[in-house]
This record gives sequence, C-alpha cells and structure tokens, in this order.
Amino acid sequence: MAAIVTFGEIMLRLSPKGKEKLFQTSDLVGTFGGAEGNVAVSLANYGEDVALVTALPANPIGDACTAELRRHGVDTSLIRRSGDRVGIYYAETGACCRPSKVVYDRADSSIARAKPGDFDWDAVLEGVQWFHTTGITPAVAEGTSDLVMEALQACKRRGITVSCDLNYRKKLWKWGKPATEVMTEIAKYVDVAIANEEDCQKSLGIQVDSDVTSGKLDRSAYEKLGRKVLETYPNMKSLAVTLRESHSADHNGWSAMLATRGEDTVFSRRYDITPIVDRIGGGDSFGAGLIHGMRSFESRSDALEFAVAASALKHTVYGDFNLVSREDVLTLMGGDGSGRVQR
Repeated sequence: MAAIVTFGEIMLRLSPKGKEKLFQTSDLVGTFGGAEGNVAVSLANYGEDVALVTALPANPIGDACTAELRRHGVDTSLIRRSGDRVGIYYAETGACCRPSKVVYDRADSSIARAKPGDFDWDAVLEGVQWFHTTGITPAVAEGTSDLVMEALQACKRRGITVSCDLNYRKKLWKWGKPATEVMTEIAKYVDVAIANEEDCQKSLGIQVDSDVTSGKLDRSAYEKLGRKVLETYPNMKSLAVTLRESHSADHNGWSAMLATRGEDTVFSRRYDITPIVDRIGGGDSFGAGLIHGMRSFESRSDALEFAVAASALKHTVYGDFNLVSREDVLTLMGGDGSGRVQR
C-alpha cells in the first residue's frame, strides 16, 4: 500500500480561456481538480508513494479522471467506482480588481452519496504512514462527514499521522450541521493542521485580530493565533497558517507561519507573486509541500520554506495541479527566482 493516503472529492473543472468571464465566449477548458487530489499529485511529483481515496462513477468521465491521476503517478487502486456523476466546478479567473469566482455543481456526486461502511479503512490504511484530508470533504454531505470521522478514528488506532487543511467553504456547508460543530470534533484527531485566518475563524471559531482585506499582516497576531489553537487542541502537534496579502487578483504577497507545540513559531520568507497565472490550488500545493517537507527535512524551517516555495510556484501554473518537481521547488527555495531560461 501507499505510504500516504489522501481522502476527498476530485471534480471536473470547467474554465473559460485566459481571464475571460464565464460564457463570455462558448469555449470552456476541462481539467480535473479537487483539494485532496491536488495534494496527491504534488506529492507524487516529489517522489512520494501516494494514493487517493474517493468515489467516481464507472463511466468515461470517471475513467478519464482516474487515467489523469495515474498519469501523474497517483495510485488509484483505492478509488471506489460507484454513483452516477463526477462533481463539476466552474472557475473564472479574476484580473486586477475583479476577483476570481467559483460556481459548484457537485450535488449528488459519487462521493457525496458515499456513506460509512463504503470503504474498508483497515484495508485502506494497511502500511500507511500519513493520512490527509480537508474541511471540504465533511462539508460535501453528512455521509462524507461521517466517513472522515470513521477514517480518522481508524488512523488513530493505527498511530498514523493525520493532517487536515481546514479549508472553510461557505457555499458547501448546506446539509445541516454548521462547520464549527463538525470541524471542532475533527480537529481533535489532527496532528498537523493547515489553515488561513478565515479557516480558523469559520471552522474552529477561533478569532485573529487581523483585517484580511487590508493587504497587510500582523505577525504577532498570527503567533497568538497559533498558540491559541494549540492550547485548544492538546493532541495537535503543529499548525501551519498561510499568509496571503491580496493586493489584487493578479498580485499577492505569499508567506506562511508554522507553530509547533513546545517550539518557537517560525515564519517563512515572503514571495511577491505577480502576475498570478492561477491561484486555485495554491493552498493545496502548500499542504503537499509541508507534508513532503516534514517527511524530508530535519528542520521545521526548511519544511516550511519548501511548502511556501512550492505554493509560490503553483501560482504560475494553470489548473488545479501543481506540475513542478522537487528540484524546481529546491531551486526557488535556494533563492533562484529569476525565471531565466534553463538550457
């Protein structure tokens, strides 16, 4: 079995070309994406042995999705072929003062119809060292929320490291329980949490004194946030917080913080990213980079720098998947961000 398993929905992404608005012309570009699948692809690119657990229909779209994952080195043997449809999301890339927009069409997708007992977690987790999921998966449906808890409890019985990107999605929490009721229980099983300031507020109910729309960040406020989250969840070992300065849709400042129990908080270098090609999947690329970094480097600072460099590069790549290698990340991490042609 794979050393790392990710669990969540992978979807068909439909986007207009360039920075057109949705249906400004009739052309839409189809790719695949979704938080846990994005993480799996990045990890495979770094040489990790990784499998995605999800559900996809046994039809040509489901076949194309699994083929695309395999093309990037992800183990698809644990994917359940059930249900009738692949979830869809429409992504419109913003420009200047016009923000990017996402429209979901994922109701009754194969994974949304999954329920406890559909996956044999003891078999799935055999030989697994690390399990990753996000706050998106329990937001999809009550069944997927129950499945996440079922998986995390199985992970804890086996001593598997669990990471979770809190990933609050307001448009998805429609099935009954609010995010805070579900995510505060899930967080009790998490070893490494990944979030931004909104995720901590909307998923865990923990506030930070920072204006996220101002384009400026107060590091001391984030240090306080890290301490508060770790105090609230005594089983959590680390909290990584991405620090995005949104100057415009095309121009972001990008850095991160890592708070670890019993250690000083560390901050990464800051990247000034402009022009942005595609910011969707930026957080997922950070999560994958952090997982690989924690598994590969002795220094927490190096692990964080790898994650931030990886996600900075993702902003230059179209589509959900971060199609860069470990060597690409190490080059940027080492200070070479010139973008000169490599011959």
